[in-house]
Amino acid sequence: MGNREDLLAGARRCLEEKGWARTTVRDIATASGGVSMAAIGYHFGSREALLNAALIEAIDDWGTRTGRTLTAFGGSGSAPAERYEAMWAAIITSFQDDRTLWLATIEALLQAEHSEDLRRYLAGGQAEGRRGLAALLLDTPEDEIDDTAARTLGAAQMALFTGVMTQWLTDPGQAPDASAVVAGVRALTTLVDSGA
Repeated sequence: MGNREDLLAGARRCLEEKGWARTTVRDIATASGGVSMAAIGYHFGSREALLNAALIEAIDDWGTRTGRTLTAFGGSGSAPAERYEAMWAAIITSFQDDRTLWLATIEALLQAEHSEDLRRYLAGGQAEGRRGLAALLLDTPEDEIDDTAARTLGAAQMALFTGVMTQWLTDPGQAPDASAVVAGVRALTTLVDSGA
């Protein structure tokens, strides 16, 4: 690997181990195998730009892995409720297995207030996520999902995803498991359908 790739790998390790705010230029240089601190400026312009690039790379990798896992739940022949619960079990496993990435993502939301590039990237990721989740839930190819489905079903699922994630990150002992998420969705559906 070259210095640029070493810096990206080191920055990813630092995000996982220390988080965004506590990672220094020196930390990144050390985690990169001794690449000079000046190389950060040369290749990325700033510590923030490097951390943005490392986080984006990590999120893209996670998205690819998760997309492959979740597509296994579409059209599997099982009942939709069973597929939905299995999908949530896989998502919750990710919250546990990729905890440091999810924490770094939350930190990135705060950093996006000061970085237009990061904000655009995260907003684009949310748009893709809404469309992808709607496609998964409707068992329909993503390119066939209309904007209404993405902005309703996809957005509601994304909101549920984010809420469950924050519960798992802050209080995993009390966070809902997959069956509790499904039971909660059923209870909400009953409440909304009753007109109460």
